[in-house]
Amino acid sequence: MRSIQLPYTLEDRSGLLSASDYGDIYDRLFLRVAPHPQQPERNVWAIYNMGRRSSRHGDSRHFDKHPAVVLVFGKDGELGDIHFVQPPASSSVPMSKYLRKTTLFGGSLSRKFKGSDGGEYRWIYQTVDNHEWSCLNGENYLVAHFDLKPPNIPVYGVSGNTLTVHEGFAHLVIEILASLTIMRYIAEHRL
Repeated sequence: MRSIQLPYTLEDRSGLLSASDYGDIYDRLFLRVAPHPQQPERNVWAIYNMGRRSSRHGDSRHFDKHPAVVLVFGKDGELGDIHFVQPPASSSVPMSKYLRKTTLFGGSLSRKFKGSDGGEYRWIYQTVDNHEWSCLNGENYLVAHFDLKPPNIPVYGVSGNTLTVHEGFAHLVIEILASLTIMRYIAEHRL
């Protein structure tokens, strides 16, 4: 009998781009995007694997952890660098090279990146199955999607936004969240 894996469905607790917890609804994974504690005066965000659900938004447990990814944005809202700081993939890349436009003259809301597994993935905005953001692989299979809460549905204690990463791509979940965060930043700052 074939075992069925469930996708990671990460609830975006605050809905804020630079400060939110993403907790899997089945309690398998807990990530946090937060301003980097050692560089609060700069536009530097870090992504942490928290290990357990945070009980409140102001929880500061991430101060004791090493981030998996650090996003350094430039002054005045421009793109900066992405730093993967967890071995074995420790590296730094300019965001414009990490997330490249899919066409020379295309819009900035369709960009591709190379995953740590060697595959090519691309984010597109509001085009696939009514998802806010969709991530497709090189064969055009849906890998992940980010959905906003419908405005007519009430939520309690969370934003209602979700990031879903399909089971075959769970090994890329931190890269998917990092690239999604950059894409949302690009959209917010109209880069």
